[in-house]
Amino acid sequence: MGEAGRVRHGGRAGRRLERAEKARSGHGRPYIVRNIPTYDILGEDSLVRIEQTADRILAEVGIDFRDDPEALALWTRAGARVEGLRVRFEPGMLREILRSAPPEFTQHARNPANNVRIGGRNVVFSPAYGSPFVMDLDRGRRFGTIQDFQNFIKLAQSSPWFHHSGGTICEPTDVPVNKRHLDMVYSHIRLSDRPYMGSVTAEERSEDSIEMSRLLFGADFVDRNCVILGNVNVNSPLVWDGTMTRSLRAYARANQAAVIVPFILGGAMGPVTNAGAIAQSLAETMAGCALTQLERKGAPVVFGNFLSSTQLRTGSPTFGTPEPAIGSMVVGQLARRLNLPLRCSGNFTTSKLPDAQAMTEGTMSMLAAIHCGANFILHSAGFLDGLLSMSYEKFILDADLCGALHTYLDGVKIDENQMAEPAFAEVGPGNHFFGSAHTLANYETAYWESDTADNRPYEQWETEGSEDAAQRANRLWKERLRDYEAPPIDAGVDEALRDFVERRKAEMPDAWY
Repeated sequence: MGEAGRVRHGGRAGRRLERAEKARSGHGRPYIVRNIPTYDILGEDSLVRIEQTADRILAEVGIDFRDDPEALALWTRAGARVEGLRVRFEPGMLREILRSAPPEFTQHARNPANNVRIGGRNVVFSPAYGSPFVMDLDRGRRFGTIQDFQNFIKLAQSSPWFHHSGGTICEPTDVPVNKRHLDMVYSHIRLSDRPYMGSVTAEERSEDSIEMSRLLFGADFVDRNCVILGNVNVNSPLVWDGTMTRSLRAYARANQAAVIVPFILGGAMGPVTNAGAIAQSLAETMAGCALTQLERKGAPVVFGNFLSSTQLRTGSPTFGTPEPAIGSMVVGQLARRLNLPLRCSGNFTTSKLPDAQAMTEGTMSMLAAIHCGANFILHSAGFLDGLLSMSYEKFILDADLCGALHTYLDGVKIDENQMAEPAFAEVGPGNHFFGSAHTLANYETAYWESDTADNRPYEQWETEGSEDAAQRANRLWKERLRDYEAPPIDAGVDEALRDFVERRKAEMPDAWY
């Protein structure tokens, strides 16, 4: 018994050290290959009916393409009916154009061990995106800064549960609007060795993001491979704004992936009914995805989705509610019928704190993304306050959920060891398995272990401070920032990137709006 005790103690200690090292290095699997099926909730007749409604929207109502004459010219040459800014599409036209889009592609990282595969059975977790505010338990809610932005990159890099560095994790409002994209892309490149996203807020900022990627990877490599994503949004309902289509085309022109995402709040930017919102989403997204193929045939593209709801009594947006969650299941089916990679859902919530509401709503929407078959899950961590705030504590809590989902997506393995027949023979009726040979052989890897849950007896928890989950997360993010180490980068590449950023900043005056 003494020997067994020493082995178990050593194993636990070794495992803690291994997990701590993983947290410091950010080492984990580069992406998940799902081993559980997607959850298809609609039959063929219902899916066809949604597709037919989308086709009627496209053919009879049409979509406006504003402030981008080249996009209108591309549609004219492709055979669409263009009247002013309004473009209408014959049924089947967009599906035919989309046949050239790859169903699966690799986004390369500066560390090749962290390349991700987007599409098919692959799942990639990426932090939340776009919040103007940040918050933590110590300082409350405040405008985000470049230091906050860099802190979240470090936290993502330090976790084995993310696969992607993300994009505009929070807005660095202390940097001029027309220059912050340079600092953001450089920060992703320098502080992380995982894949990243670039700017989409103006065509020239998209071009800068791509050019910085060329400095990192080499121009020829970038022309042949995807190294950067751009997340572009439809101005729902049924409007593609020129700012977005110009950026969309910039990414496609460079053979980089645009993530095409409508933003539909039911009752505001779309109908209150789930099926109607899904049909609208399909129409808007297909049009954006097809435009990438007109710009450059074969360019990678991601079919995106952002369904949400509205509290109709007040008009306030709501996130993490059941209707959009179950709607995501249908969007997943539709994306698979188009044979396109899918971006869907995330850890959505309207809660103002990292509390029970936040985790309930986040889990609702995150599980929807998992079961609908999403390949790239933006907003995997940190989303709070209806996407207005990026929370340090919720980032850690969400990272823990992402860790659990790694195991969930692995499914149930069936082999001789997993069936555990020798354990039954050894233990027999009425005894326990705790000290059996099978348990001792498997205890280090049998179960996923949470970093934020507290499973101690009540008395011990009370004696040691009675911390709740948010307080534990507060302590953890500080520890991880303290222990963070930047991944190495080639000095010549780093100098070229810094020179580019300084030169581009010097070429334009500061603009704060």
